[in-house]
Amino acid sequence: MLSGIKNIIFDFGGVIINIDPKRTINALKELKLYNSEKLFTDLSTTHLLHKYELGLISDSEFIMNIKQNCAPETQTHQIVQAWNAMLLDIPYQRINLLKNLRNDYRIYLLSNTNHLHYTHYVIDFEKATGGLKFNEFFNKAYFSFEIKMRKPSIEIYKHVLNDQGLVPEETLFIDDSIENIDTAKMLNLKTHWLKEELTDLMPITSQKQ
Repeated sequence: MLSGIKNIIFDFGGVIINIDPKRTINALKELKLYNSEKLFTDLSTTHLLHKYELGLISDSEFIMNIKQNCAPETQTHQIVQAWNAMLLDIPYQRINLLKNLRNDYRIYLLSNTNHLHYTHYVIDFEKATGGLKFNEFFNKAYFSFEIKMRKPSIEIYKHVLNDQGLVPEETLFIDDSIENIDTAKMLNLKTHWLKEELTDLMPITSQKQ
C-alpha cells in the first residue's frame, strides 16, 4: 500500500483519536436539549454544526444556539463539557505509529473540527505524546474552522495539495468517511477508507518501499 507513497494525510476523529458522538447526545439529553438524538442528523442542527466547523460562528454563538434549547438553568460550562464528551482517548499505539512514519514520510492532518474540540484535544495530545506540541507533530495540520473549508468539498483537498506542493499519486489519504474518500479519489489521491484499527492497517514496522 505504501509503495511509491511520500506523503500521508490523516483524518483525525475516528482515525487517530477515538470518538463517540453518542456520549455528547446523551450528555445533552441530560441538559434537556430538545431532540438531542437528532444533533448530527437534523438539517437545521447540522447546518449549525457545519457553520461552526467552518469557523463562521464563534464559540459563544455556537454555545448560545445549543443553550437556548436546553433547560433554563443550564450553564455554559455544562454545554462545553457535554460537547466535548464525544472526545475519547488517543491510543499510544497510534502515537508510536505516527512517530515511526515521520521518519520516512511527510505526514499531515486534515480534520473537520471546531474550536472547542481543538482546544480540548490539543491538551490531550500533548499528554499522550509526552509534551509534543500538536501543531509541530505533523508537517502541517489543517483544520476546517481555520481554513474555512470542510470535507468532502473538493476545494479543501486542492488547498492542501497546492499549499504543500504534493503530487496526488504520491499521497495517501486515510479517512473513516466514504464521502471524504470519494472526493479525494477525484483528484487522483491514493486513498484508504479506514474500517479497521489504524495500527493493523499500517504496522509500526512499516518502512518506505
